Amino acid sequence: MAAPADAPHIPVLIRPLIAAVAPVSGVWLDGTFGAGGYARALLDAGADTVIGIDRDPSVFALAAPWAAAYGDRLRLVEGTFSNLDSLAATKLDGVVLDLGVSSMQLDQPERGFSFLRDGPLDMRMGAEGPTAAELLNQASEARIADILFHYGEERAARRIARAIIAARPLARTTDLVAAIERSLPRAKPGQSHPATRSFQAIRIWVNDEFRQLIEGLEAAERALKPGGWLAVVSFHSLEDRVVKRFLQARAGAEGQGSRHAPARAPVVPAFTDVSKAIGPDAAELATNPRARSAKLRLARRSAAAAARADRASLGLPAPSLQGEP
Repeated sequence: MAAPADAPHIPVLIRPLIAAVAPVSGVWLDGTFGAGGYARALLDAGADTVIGIDRDPSVFALAAPWAAAYGDRLRLVEGTFSNLDSLAATKLDGVVLDLGVSSMQLDQPERGFSFLRDGPLDMRMGAEGPTAAELLNQASEARIADILFHYGEERAARRIARAIIAARPLARTTDLVAAIERSLPRAKPGQSHPATRSFQAIRIWVNDEFRQLIEGLEAAERALKPGGWLAVVSFHSLEDRVVKRFLQARAGAEGQGSRHAPARAPVVPAFTDVSKAIGPDAAELATNPRARSAKLRLARRSAAAAARADRASLGLPAPSLQGEP
């Protein structure tokens, strides 16, 4: 039986997050509002105000049955978290970013995110820009292969790209799944679906997710008050690597690299109390299998001036692909 519309969404790693930043107070921003689970938990834990941002306007209507109970403590804003500092228009005591696609979006076939459900090949988190079908039907074989390899770590990227070109025009998720399955051996029991990496890669491409991530981390640094918390939940190693390196770099803990290279200028730490990756415990895994790959990283803002990150040091996959859908 489906949960009622106003049933609370239990967000991934919320218990260790709330425990780490307690006591929760002041103004927080949930940059990936989705089903509202983080925003709701922060309000219940003591936040005076939560600003919820999402690029998908449909999520705000879904939140209406429960959001009214919080009155003006909850402010909902359509936009991308890469602009969170200007959208918030105030200094913040905390920022939470839950990266990737939400389970709510995966469960909507019309959004085209799931390889398990037939739907239009869309994959846009918002309502703007080209769809996955438009990009795949226009891009060169070499570009599609690069996207699959760098954003999905798909070893059969060239073979799959060739099959996509042969199958064009693609219109439905099932069209894409069929092209991928023709390129790969049948999955053995216990293995992930053969389309998993390709769907991840194409979704990242459609939504320009790595540029959004870097700009969102920089925007959080600008928006946070001294002592404010940044919390980021990621679901795959590419995202987590970027978050880890950003926090290390902005905390002045990046290291000097090769002893033969020129010494780097010392960094005045913009973040302190940088955590190691926190994963789900057994209790969370028992109730939410989606959490199995999740990692939470936390850091606390210092009083140092905000600055732009050295993007070359952040481990971005194929920087030449950034910002070019």
